Amino acid sequence: MSDSVYVGNAGKDAALDRGWLLGHFKDASDPRHSEDVEIKWGVHPPGDERAQWVTGEERTALLVLVSGRFRVELPGRSVLLAEQGDYVVWGKGVDHSWYAEEESVVLTVRWPSVPGYKVSDDEAPG
Repeated sequence: MSDSVYVGNAGKDAALDRGWLLGHFKDASDPRHSEDVEIKWGVHPPGDERAQWVTGEERTALLVLVSGRFRVELPGRSVLLAEQGDYVVWGKGVDHSWYAEEESVVLTVRWPSVPGYKVSDDEAPG
């Protein structure tokens, strides 16, 4: 039964996989492997921004502010998350980008977990 339990620290584990804690990209034998959902612990320095917009989105996403000030850019709308617990949800087909106005920590949940959205390492931290 212990093979189906994983105990960790989001801050430490996130550093190993560009922030991602759970999703299709984890080894199939790892309890953090899921094709249903992805979870990311994002730690962003001030001024950090996504290198390019995500287009053709096939997932629904929830982004929750843990700390800092974090802006999510959506078509025709800019959403500022400024208080701990502020969140935004967007659905399939909604393009997006983001910008950290201050040092920020955000928790992102996306579903389903599907391949094909990784920005190359030389473009951005995720």
